[in-house]
Amino acid sequence: MPAFTQVAARATVLRAALHPLRRRQGRAAARSDGGPDRPAPGPDARQEQPAARRSRLAGVDGLRLLAAAGVAGYHYLGTPTPEFWGPGPGRDPHRAAPLLQAAGAYGWLGVEAFFLISGFVICMSCWGRTPAQFAVSRVARLFPLYWAVVLLIAAAGAVAALAGQHPSGSTDLRTDLGNLTMIPGPLGLTATDGVAWTLWVEARFYLLMAVLLLVGLTYRRAVAFCALWLTLAAIGRELHSAVADEFLLTQYAGLFTAGIALYLMHRFGPNLLLWLLTGFSWCYTLTLLHERVAQHRLPAALGGHAPSWAVCAAVLTGFLALLALVGPGPLGRLRLRPLVYAGALTYPFYLVHQSLGIPVVRGLLKAVPALGLLPSIALGLVFSLLLAAALHRLVDRPLGRALRRRLTAALDPAPLHPAPSVPLPRGPVQRVPVRHEP
Repeated sequence: MPAFTQVAARATVLRAALHPLRRRQGRAAARSDGGPDRPAPGPDARQEQPAARRSRLAGVDGLRLLAAAGVAGYHYLGTPTPEFWGPGPGRDPHRAAPLLQAAGAYGWLGVEAFFLISGFVICMSCWGRTPAQFAVSRVARLFPLYWAVVLLIAAAGAVAALAGQHPSGSTDLRTDLGNLTMIPGPLGLTATDGVAWTLWVEARFYLLMAVLLLVGLTYRRAVAFCALWLTLAAIGRELHSAVADEFLLTQYAGLFTAGIALYLMHRFGPNLLLWLLTGFSWCYTLTLLHERVAQHRLPAALGGHAPSWAVCAAVLTGFLALLALVGPGPLGRLRLRPLVYAGALTYPFYLVHQSLGIPVVRGLLKAVPALGLLPSIALGLVFSLLLAAALHRLVDRPLGRALRRRLTAALDPAPLHPAPSVPLPRGPVQRVPVRHEP
């Protein structure tokens, strides 16, 4: 009996000694997913996460499609350009489809929605990656499709010029080469793809996130990054600094930081700090929204009035609420393969709907006038969707994967000429006697 008592006492002492160690291990396990004090884990650690955490968010893909539909509605129906589809009342969306035109006039807010979604998605893409891995993923995602569309636009322009028609895109080789860089504007060139300016905004956002990755991406650093970004952007606005506008994206900073805050809620759960960050970002965004509203004022021939700021603010806030529902909210577990596929088609559709889809509609109106405006627009949108599906299958899937694989291998190439091995000295091996201490 005394022996049993001694064993039990020793077990109690051992459990008490191990208790602090277990608590420390529990904290480390809680932070191994990129918690407040540790950088995000590497790719190997990410592979150990549950499948639900790594799977795509179908609701976010659905919001991408909704934003792309809004932008297409603006370009096809809500455009403020007089006689955009040609002269005559039957070609004027204001008369042919007044309700669709009134709704399409606010479709440009889809660009703002894309930037909001980008803050969410890019923060998710950054987590658990090095800056080099993040750069490879962005290049492989964006450039193959963009290059294909630029070449298609150039080819269509060349064919139109040979047929004696006015090409919708530039047939100048210098312009085409500059557009392949995805930064035609800074190079002083006209963008052959009308939506390319948004890609340049996105590219600068990627650079800012790469800086955060260099420092080390954690929860606390992400929150501090957003707060610092908004503060510096506000100072840049006060100073009317063009440099700050270019580097800090002062017009759109609130959209990106709000998306980042919603992703942090999705990953770590909502809390007061993240809601305050979201609210501050949204107040910043809606305050500067009036500048974008003024840019979409109708010409004098169509009345000269601007869209309602209140309606724009309500539409954009509704989109923020939808992202909160499909991200950290109850719809985050939505798993619908059609939405995922629609999200995959969003980027190629966004690239082709204006520069290649609109010429198709104009060609139909010229070749078959009896078809009418709305059926021609519908056929142009169907053409854009089919072309986007073909580009996704023939370009994005094979070339994107191949480019990602090759760039990943190029990050750590093997030397072509390995250093020669140093030969070992020849001769008798001298044994060192072992001395034993007494």
